[in-house]
Amino acid sequence: MTNAAPPEDVSRETIRRSVFGDRYDLAVAYAEMLRTDGLTRGLIGPRETARIWDRHLLNCAVVAPAIPTGASLLDVGSGAGLPGVVLALARPDLTVVLVEPLLRRATFLVEVVSRLGLAGVTVTRSRAEDLHGRLHGDVVIARAVAPLDRLVHWCLPLVGRGGELLALKGARAEEELAVTAGILAGLGAVSWSVELLGEGVVDPPVRVVRIRRAGVG
Repeated sequence: MTNAAPPEDVSRETIRRSVFGDRYDLAVAYAEMLRTDGLTRGLIGPRETARIWDRHLLNCAVVAPAIPTGASLLDVGSGAGLPGVVLALARPDLTVVLVEPLLRRATFLVEVVSRLGLAGVTVTRSRAEDLHGRLHGDVVIARAVAPLDRLVHWCLPLVGRGGELLALKGARAEEELAVTAGILAGLGAVSWSVELLGEGVVDPPVRVVRIRRAGVG
């Protein structure tokens, strides 16, 4: 007699496979790196190991449809690679730079990129503000890095003309945006909103503050 997987587990795997497609096995390998090396190096907390997929991988991956095809992506404060590595797995058309100032995290990211063979992904050990005027991306993304009023000062100067900042936020996203709205125009932003992404894939959906920078002229 075979031990069939519970229907709930089958459903979850189906969702995971649909999100990562033919790179699902690489996503599984990354999840295992987070559970092992990520845990021992203090990049992932002990309580997070049981929810790597739902709270982290899928939570990041559902943002992928919001990013234009072939875009250059800067992941500011990448940490253990969330969301930058996940988006590189889900969207191999992207060119991704993982920006991380701390040595132990940057070292882990280099190992992840090498072990998974992620072409088009590089690691830059730096603070975001030290890259102003030196590096730009079509999309700049940040997850759990800082309050929005601080984050926009670090990240908007890295957004190319006509590009966007995507800030992955929690339940207070609208409140943070309301506090920050008064300074956005002065930083070159022309529109901003909060969007819900991943409905039907993650619960609750991911709140993303989406801020567009002015284009040329």
